[in-house]
Amino acid sequence: MSDLAKTPTSTDSDTPAPAAPVPAVDPRLLVREEGLAGYWTEFKRKMRGGELGSLPVVIGLIVIAVVFQLKNDHFLDASSLANIAVFTSGLGIMAVGIVFVLLLGEIDLSVGSVAGMGAAVWAVLSVTHDLNDWLAVVIAVLAGLAIGAVHGFFFAKIGVPAFVVTLAGFLGWSGLQIWLMGGEGSINTPEGSVVEDLTGHFFAEKAAAYGLAAVAIIAYAASLLLDSKRRKAAGLPSRPVSEIVLRTVVVAVLAGGAAYVLNEPAGARGLPLALVLFLAVLVVADFVARRTTFGRQVFAVGGNAEAARRAGINVDRVRIIVFAVSGMLAAFGGLFIASLSGGATKSLGGGNTLMMVIAAAVIGGTSLFGGRGKVWSALLGMLVIQSIQQGLNLLGMASEIQYMITGAVLLAAVVIDSVSRRTQKSAGRA
Repeated sequence: MSDLAKTPTSTDSDTPAPAAPVPAVDPRLLVREEGLAGYWTEFKRKMRGGELGSLPVVIGLIVIAVVFQLKNDHFLDASSLANIAVFTSGLGIMAVGIVFVLLLGEIDLSVGSVAGMGAAVWAVLSVTHDLNDWLAVVIAVLAGLAIGAVHGFFFAKIGVPAFVVTLAGFLGWSGLQIWLMGGEGSINTPEGSVVEDLTGHFFAEKAAAYGLAAVAIIAYAASLLLDSKRRKAAGLPSRPVSEIVLRTVVVAVLAGGAAYVLNEPAGARGLPLALVLFLAVLVVADFVARRTTFGRQVFAVGGNAEAARRAGINVDRVRIIVFAVSGMLAAFGGLFIASLSGGATKSLGGGNTLMMVIAAAVIGGTSLFGGRGKVWSALLGMLVIQSIQQGLNLLGMASEIQYMITGAVLLAAVVIDSVSRRTQKSAGRA
């Protein structure tokens, strides 16, 4: 036994140390380091898996531009494109709020009446009661914020379905709008007022459009470089410099081309203030959605509310804030509509306003089923709708034809979304 006890055995020093675990990396992230070939492979994978993104909308915009330009060579004139930009802005801002609501997998049917309420509040305070114009605008926007928060409270805390809450709001706020206007059928926008300038002011100086384009290009390139630096610091695959340069060149061509069209041709009026404000709303909203904790929580709640709650997310808070944002942007957009129509009326925000706003978000690529979409969907969708309307107006088509075509485009967008989701499920990616 003593000899056995003295038999040499392997010690800890003789045993090789276990290898350090290698962190798993999503193969899709390696695409960034493979350059254009990797992106082409990833593009084909996404197409097979039904991840179409904004591709159908971009193709649709190109087809619309080509068809209407062939039918009427004034479609791509500076004045025509400026009209598209101005008329897109108000409804587009409202559509940004709807995008956030749709990301939750919900709907807000009150945006049209809230827009009318916002315009009525501004008109009564500023015109009827001679309150400071800027203060009246702020109060109108804050009124929309409060209305949206009320909707969110009843939905999140009381448990009333969002469809019912906002449908009740659609009726109730329309009634309050009419009551506020009193005996006045309409209140005209005073000349030189803040609201008139929302859609009536153009920056005639060429430096304005070219300067905004330069800022956009520099900011985009800086964001790509900063993102690449953060990824390298974290040990993650990052975009090669060649790709960053290529992306920046594409943005530069688009931004520079838009600035040229707004400035140089005959009939060009310069950069519309409405477009600047719309782009500002888009940039801020996109940053919130993609770069903040709250934005990630919105996607999480829209994807699976119960899973988000178990992960520690305050689902009720997220829902209330989203509906408040929707109400605020609806009231702000209502001021643009008042600016275009020459004043606040009892019917402002009625008609097809609600349908156009929801259609813009869906046509732009935001899913009706929640958890998937981008803020820039509001811009793409409104460009599709307004381009169709502008083209048909140039051709002298009746408004009912415009409605039918817009309805068909909306149906096509929803069909594409449904087919895409089904394809992703069959591919195991949904």
